[in-house]
Amino acid sequence: MFVCLSAARTEVLTESVFMSQNSSIEWTDDTWNPVRGCSKVSPGCKNCYAETFAERFRGVPGHPFEQGFDLRLAPGKLLEPLHWSESRKVFVNSMSDLFHEEIPDWYVVAAFKVMAAADWHTYQVLTKRHARMRKMLQTDLGFAAKLPHVWWGVSVENRKHGLPRLDCLQECNVAMRFLSCEPLLEDLGTISLYGIGWVIAGGESGPGARPMQKAWVTSLRDQCLATSVPFFFKQWGGFPKSKFGCKLNGKEYKAFPPIPQRNVPSSSQRRNIEAELQKQLQVVGVLDQAA
Repeated sequence: MFVCLSAARTEVLTESVFMSQNSSIEWTDDTWNPVRGCSKVSPGCKNCYAETFAERFRGVPGHPFEQGFDLRLAPGKLLEPLHWSESRKVFVNSMSDLFHEEIPDWYVVAAFKVMAAADWHTYQVLTKRHARMRKMLQTDLGFAAKLPHVWWGVSVENRKHGLPRLDCLQECNVAMRFLSCEPLLEDLGTISLYGIGWVIAGGESGPGARPMQKAWVTSLRDQCLATSVPFFFKQWGGFPKSKFGCKLNGKEYKAFPPIPQRNVPSSSQRRNIEAELQKQLQVVGVLDQAA
């Protein structure tokens, strides 16, 4: 395992795909990456956009992805949501998976403590490592399970790998569950949407993208409509994806579940929250190890 604890607390990420503002991902507002890098676990990972992007910068001195897509902790990014003065939908770890087996438990807990503290945002936590998520929810992450502004999601790209994740998610006692059926690689058949609050679907994009059939998407849409689950169709995919768009039978589907509404603390209140959180994290050694 290679994990680098970066001491930089004010890193500036310049590429839009992993910047923390104005994300190009249609179903979120911003991304937050306290971890970078990952490894493949299922067919949905084959043409990983994050890996393709990160590896472009392998070996570039001083770049956030100087180590390419090798797994790295970035504790300098941990407190970033506390600095955002507007409420945002935040995709957590667009460039990794927070439940990757090589990320220490204490670091995962630290990230969720930040989410709990900066509760004026809505956090979209998406994983392919469902078993670890469930285990940690039963232990160290119990404090975050019922937070309405933390959404727990799993990737469901096919039946073999995706449906067990769906079953696992439904067993997790959390406030909000969602599915990301992207890239959708086959017909999922009739699935149980019990307890699911949102479904995202989309085809794979980029060179070598695997095609998605219309029937696969319409089946998901119809099941969502029948059970009153908000359905978000992101894209048909392909290359370039803009050529194929995001309309299904001439209509866009961009539904969201209700977004929790909270007042944003003043700048002085946010500084106090950050100071208290820094104390907590230093007690458990998170920021000490970053120094």
